[in-house]
Amino acid sequence: MSNTKTPAATIADSNVVSKYKAAADVTNSAVRKVLAACKEGAKIIDLCKLGDAAIEVGLSKQYTKDKKMSKGIAYPTSVSVNTVVCHFAPGDNDDGAEQALATGDVVRVQLGAQIDGFAAVVGETVVVGASESNPVTGKAADAIAAAHYAGEAIQRLLKPGNRNMTVTDRVQKIASAFECKPIQNIVSHEQKQNDLDGGKQIILNPTDEQRPVFPSCEFAPYEVYLIDVYITTGDGHAKKSERRTNIFKKTATTYQLKTKAARAVINEVGQKFSKFPFTIRACDDERKIRMGMIECTKVGVAQAFEIHEEKPGEAVGQVTFTALVTPNGVERITRGAAFDPKVVQTDKKIESAELLELLQTSTKIKKPVKKTAA
Repeated sequence: MSNTKTPAATIADSNVVSKYKAAADVTNSAVRKVLAACKEGAKIIDLCKLGDAAIEVGLSKQYTKDKKMSKGIAYPTSVSVNTVVCHFAPGDNDDGAEQALATGDVVRVQLGAQIDGFAAVVGETVVVGASESNPVTGKAADAIAAAHYAGEAIQRLLKPGNRNMTVTDRVQKIASAFECKPIQNIVSHEQKQNDLDGGKQIILNPTDEQRPVFPSCEFAPYEVYLIDVYITTGDGHAKKSERRTNIFKKTATTYQLKTKAARAVINEVGQKFSKFPFTIRACDDERKIRMGMIECTKVGVAQAFEIHEEKPGEAVGQVTFTALVTPNGVERITRGAAFDPKVVQTDKKIESAELLELLQTSTKIKKPVKKTAA
């Protein structure tokens, strides 16, 4: 028998690209429905359910002839409001589930879909009731604008040959222009089939201890990245929330679990969600899953997506997207509502010639013109 491993599927294969883009179509449609529903009076739990349902409906219309192909939620809908930074996907009985949005609330929505293990994830920030006649100003505008331009810069810097720490430095400069900082311990990852946490990583605000030891890497053609940008008007130190964690995922770590409950739970989770994040609310027996997750997370066979919070009075802007790195450029395949400077009106701006030049460059790569023989 041959021990040769099957080569990993990459976007060098047009069929893989098609699956990524089909998942992106589902993701983009779902997030736009949730963003449009972020109106005064809308409840967080209803918005989360709306997003998850929209993903399921969208996936039901993709690759309908292949009944065995895996399709599902790659990231459950989370709706994080004001000081709650991320990962808020409550169950029906959790504190905050019935919270109704109010005009002026800063809302971050994140969700994603996967087809055959190829995932497309998106995260966007919206302010309830904002419009050209009622624009976003102050700290909220600063954070949202900084996150937007950071995302635009990252897309351009993902071109083959560039390095991850260059991204770190440029994003920090952009955030500084808006008197903001990236939130610490937020890491973007290379994506692979059935894995949102691939080998290469990008950190936007490393601590003094992290910077010298964080693995340096160079971007290459046919890689896929899940970019996570969280920019705050605070000091960059979001704290762990006391709110109950509801998003988990199975990791690649193997361990002989001691309890029967934990073994049953990790098997069920693996069969139903593979290694993609899921919400407890999506499980048949929430109590059983939550009990089993105690040991699973303790020994590392499962990861808890803990909720974090910013200090009162500060604002956080999020931009999350999936990007395909190709020899022809970097394609951002997920996006929610387009950034509108008429709605988000900050009194700050980028003045660095270096950063302005970067933002004006194309996301495509110009190939050198071949000289014809004389």
